[in-house]
Amino acid sequence: MADGGHPLLGAVNVSRAEAKLLLCPDGSQWIWQLLEQCVDNGWEYWSVIIGLISIGCFLFAALPQLYVAYKNGKVDQALSLGFLLCWLGGDFTNFIGCYLTKQLPIQVVTAIFYVNMDIIMISQFAYYKLKNKKMKGNRSLKGICIAWVVVCIMVSVILPSQLLLRNLERTAELDINQKALDLTQMSGFICGYVSSVFYLGSRFPQLHKNFQRKSTEGASYMLFALAMLGNFTYGLSLVLKLPAITYSKNKYILHHLPWLIGSFGVLILDFFMTAQFILYRKHKTTQSNMLALEVEPLLVDEEET
Repeated sequence: MADGGHPLLGAVNVSRAEAKLLLCPDGSQWIWQLLEQCVDNGWEYWSVIIGLISIGCFLFAALPQLYVAYKNGKVDQALSLGFLLCWLGGDFTNFIGCYLTKQLPIQVVTAIFYVNMDIIMISQFAYYKLKNKKMKGNRSLKGICIAWVVVCIMVSVILPSQLLLRNLERTAELDINQKALDLTQMSGFICGYVSSVFYLGSRFPQLHKNFQRKSTEGASYMLFALAMLGNFTYGLSLVLKLPAITYSKNKYILHHLPWLIGSFGVLILDFFMTAQFILYRKHKTTQSNMLALEVEPLLVDEEET
């Protein structure tokens, strides 16, 4: 086929950019150009906007925790390794599931960012774990961690663009093996359900660690607050795209069910995390007041003497 094999370019003498616009003539052009998603009604438009807000929430969610860990250097004591590893496992399988089942482009891009932020957090956890054990070679360890973070940032920028370009090329291919497609879809859904199990399981090690310590010191609540907002907006962005027809609505829910379970399920568990932050903060304040009452008479006696 002429001009790179694009059907529109072979039919009429138009540029590739113009042909791309012809694929979504009535949709929002900036969304189509940015995400390769044709949005032609208000519900879908707001679904994309809220999905972008979700990405922002998850991107910035890790920053307060990274700062708190940098400030006190006790992230290995505050966060559970099981929490971080399950979160990474959930995000990684979520990415694979989104890609294989051809979920919305916004979901694929979001999943890539999640994985990279998880890797950065685990890298910081490992760095302070080794540093607090007073191991030698802290300078080289610091250099490796910085290089690793830079690589993650580069991957988070390059990989989404490459995947979106590949998705566009695949839409132009009409000859697809239906059997292979069904197998890919099934594998993707399995990954989606595995990711939801990882997500739900990630909170329990952290809840248990907080309960054991009777403290949330060293953990940033903003990490969980932004995660709650991110999960809520992520789930809402999927719900807003529900079709009006009942049959199509049921089919849509089944298609996105693993990701709906993962987002709203973790949202519920994070309310328990919020309760721990409130409870243990009050517990810490009570202990501080009792200590002040015990020390104050001693200070008064010393002044009188």
